[in-house]
Amino acid sequence: MPVDKTVDLSSRQLRRLPLHICSFRELVKLYLSDNNLNHLPPELEQLQNLQILALDFNNFKALPLVVCTLKQLCILYLGNNKLCSLPLELRLLQNLKTLWIESNCLQRLPEVVCELSLLKTLHAGSNALRALPLQCLQELRTIWLSGNLLSEFPPVLLDMPFLEVIDVDRNSIRFFPSLAHLPGLKLVIYDHNPCRNAPKVAKGVRRVGRWSEETPEPRKRSGAVIEITLDEKPSPPPAAKPEPEAEPC
Repeated sequence: MPVDKTVDLSSRQLRRLPLHICSFRELVKLYLSDNNLNHLPPELEQLQNLQILALDFNNFKALPLVVCTLKQLCILYLGNNKLCSLPLELRLLQNLKTLWIESNCLQRLPEVVCELSLLKTLHAGSNALRALPLQCLQELRTIWLSGNLLSEFPPVLLDMPFLEVIDVDRNSIRFFPSLAHLPGLKLVIYDHNPCRNAPKVAKGVRRVGRWSEETPEPRKRSGAVIEITLDEKPSPPPAAKPEPEAEPC
């Protein structure tokens, strides 16, 4: 058992998880990123203290159900696989606070995600999402939806009072509603959309996109629209895995 209760087997070209790892019952962090995995052994269920599991950059076409037995998970990385859906059993992970499912084959956000009541960070960029479920994630702080097929701003986001970051860059949204009523909002990224307006926000909220530096609408002069210089887009979510939040899982 590693002293720091962490095992990092990233980038080892693994096709299967070494079974002896499942004997480390006090393991807290398991990184299996950037391998050739497409299944996991049922023995993984023995890791009931696991809080962070990284399965991104593998070949999973379906989430192994054994992952849904790890009820202490706080952070789950599933990005850059071949997932088209998520199992209903995911609802068992009621301690999950961070879920990364970016760069998969999702055409709709699985409704089971809305049953993760403590979820604070959701990264679902670079899929083929056209809409979001109507259920509201009341604890959500950050949502990344860039690089999808959204044709309208998801109305459900207007009812999430604790949202701090909204990223809908690189979609097909033509109109943005006012976001000025969201009290915790800090950043809105809406660049690379064919929008006719910028979202209205409260004072102090940073906008990244057309007309972001001045008024919420393009300035008009003699019937012509004069575009305001684009603000530089901040970096996307870090490639390095964030650690769990300060509060205990």
